Amino acid sequence: MKYFIRYSFTLIVALASLGISQHVLAQGGAATVLGQDDTRRVITTAVPFLAISPDSRASGMGDVGVATTPDANATHWNPAKLAFLEPSFGVSASFTPWLSKVVNDMSISYLSAYKKINQQQALGLSMRYFDLGDIQLTDQQGGLLNLVSPREFSLAATFALQLGENLSAGLTGRFIHSNLLSNTGSNGTEGQAGISGAADLGVYYTKDVVFNGNEGNWAFGANLSNVGARITYLDENQADFIPTNLRLGGAFTTYLDPYNKLTFAVDFNKLLVPTTPIYLRDSITDRVIVNANNDPIIAPGGGKDPDRPFLSAMFGSFADAPDGFSEELREVMISAGVEYWYNNLFAVRTGYFYEHESKGNRKYFTAGLGLRYQVFGVDFAYLLPQDQNHPLQETLRISLHFNIDATPTETIGEESDLN
Repeated sequence: MKYFIRYSFTLIVALASLGISQHVLAQGGAATVLGQDDTRRVITTAVPFLAISPDSRASGMGDVGVATTPDANATHWNPAKLAFLEPSFGVSASFTPWLSKVVNDMSISYLSAYKKINQQQALGLSMRYFDLGDIQLTDQQGGLLNLVSPREFSLAATFALQLGENLSAGLTGRFIHSNLLSNTGSNGTEGQAGISGAADLGVYYTKDVVFNGNEGNWAFGANLSNVGARITYLDENQADFIPTNLRLGGAFTTYLDPYNKLTFAVDFNKLLVPTTPIYLRDSITDRVIVNANNDPIIAPGGGKDPDRPFLSAMFGSFADAPDGFSEELREVMISAGVEYWYNNLFAVRTGYFYEHESKGNRKYFTAGLGLRYQVFGVDFAYLLPQDQNHPLQETLRISLHFNIDATPTETIGEESDLN
């Protein structure tokens, strides 16, 4: 029973957090999501809310952000970008009603802030809160269990430093709390909140250039995020990986004239957790065969055992897929986006997110708007999945910003400037 509860929550949170395609579910049901389908090996982790795009600017550009110009939400995308912020202080708050087409009580909230220490150094703080609403648990026979209200949150602190005129690095420490199984258990095992810690390491390179007679900027970024210990809800023998992720990308901005600029950006993402192997199955019942410890048995040539230490799992994630290198490439998610600004006052954005059908099949377009006036700003983003009736359809995000310009003028009698 305790394994059923554990895997039920893995399924619930995977669906709720990432909106896995109904096409995938229709093909194989829960078995597909849990890795028992030989052709669709969706990688699931605990606390996947950490991987959801939290802010509207990046969301409007197809969830791209590792190398775009820095803002208060850089803590999520690439902590190194904070070192190149010009305002001395900024705050951003974002809110997303999640899966609003399916449920009405699920949401994600994100609050971030930064403070420049000096021209080369910056500090950042962020908090993410995921409210999954109310969920009625049932047993394998359909009997009612507890009504639970899962909640998850994370707190993060960042330090960013310019290493040179064009290069910076950033480090983030993160505390993770996941309350999914409170007061729920079986066979004498009580559920408990999962707690873990993680770290992010990012680098960012930016350089101004002249391109076809116009001024522009090239930027490149890399961010290794959520490097941390596995998390458990029932006992230490049932620990789940958190979404350790490698993000690489670049952005190019061209200044068309003093009032108009255009940015093109692309990100590549790969989860650095074990690929679900192919398990040995009974030829008659098609059930997964387990050993004496009730652990599933991996089929010959079906991949590697995912139950290994997180560092071994992270480095081994580049070569553990059952189908070899071709499957490793299918695990790479691609985000691409475009952003247009007029006079740094009004922005229009669009983008596209791609995930291979065997790894989740999330494919959607995004659109967004941005407004800035003096020290205030607001961004909106809207998600448009390719599939009709997709659970992520009609996802709307909103972000509010407040920024204070760098340092007051030192001239006596003059007031400091705010933008």
